[in-house]
Amino acid sequence: MSQIDPFSPTPDDDAAQADRLAGQLQQIHDAIARIVLGQPRVIEQLLVTVLSGGHALLVGAPGLGKTLLVNTAARVLGLDAKRVQFTPDLMPSDITGTEILDQDESGRRAFRFVPGPIFSQMLLADEINRASPRTQSALLQAMQEYRVTQSGVEYPLPRPFHVLATQNPIEQEGTYPLPEAQLDRFMLRILLDFPERDAERQMLIDTTGAPQAEATALFTSQALIEAQALVRRLPVGEKTLDAILTLVRGLRPETAANKEVRDALAYGPGPRAAQALMLACRARALLGGRLAPSPDDVIALAEPVLAHRMALNFSARASDVSLDGLIGSLARTIA
Repeated sequence: MSQIDPFSPTPDDDAAQADRLAGQLQQIHDAIARIVLGQPRVIEQLLVTVLSGGHALLVGAPGLGKTLLVNTAARVLGLDAKRVQFTPDLMPSDITGTEILDQDESGRRAFRFVPGPIFSQMLLADEINRASPRTQSALLQAMQEYRVTQSGVEYPLPRPFHVLATQNPIEQEGTYPLPEAQLDRFMLRILLDFPERDAERQMLIDTTGAPQAEATALFTSQALIEAQALVRRLPVGEKTLDAILTLVRGLRPETAANKEVRDALAYGPGPRAAQALMLACRARALLGGRLAPSPDDVIALAEPVLAHRMALNFSARASDVSLDGLIGSLARTIA
């Protein structure tokens, strides 16, 4: 008979930890919301991404606070954050680091690796689609494997490690669209909309007068690592698991039962999308103070998790079919 590890967490331990975290996570959400006004859904999705241990692509017009959101979240979560402005002349070594020739006191020369800004716990990749594909690909290994290889030597990245990239959907001239392989590395694509009137009114008052109060750390990197481990231990019921499978498989033209989906899609979400949706639903449940996700979490996260992992065919684009519409219509049937 197998023995139970006395040091492994039990369901009761996880429940107690989740109860403690629920209040902390609400405080973190509120602290970010006091500075990033009018974006409660965006803040929730960003925290879902971080709790899941993933990366996020923030898409929105200029001036909506994408950079402010990332900087504030990093400060409140107690993470070391660095920023890289992506430009057409940016080289991969500008992100990952480079080797320089050093000489010691005895005159001996040797190459020394100087880490780049990617060696941080939260990397803000600003306007990622302005860099060349060669530079964009420098992030691929780091986002998936959490390490950087230079001259055959592997350098592990700090943990936790998150890439939060921004993208401007308006200006497309002089940009390099992200390839499907890299889009799939982003757990969520978070869309930023213009704030409501009351929120924008408060924004005008708060940001054009006296200096705005800065966020303070309410969490630590170690606490975040423990929260991410808890997210992976939360149970998922059969109903929620079936909802995820039904939705993801129903959005693949090869397995979709819906004729509209089969006729509209060039390709659908892969298994990594289902994994991301499962983790994100667990994280959203923890944010809401619940011990297990529900189909409502699947519906709420379907579009930000799946839309950037799919593509319409030419006929559907010509007919003004939208991915959001396809995902939304199918998601509503799984409730």
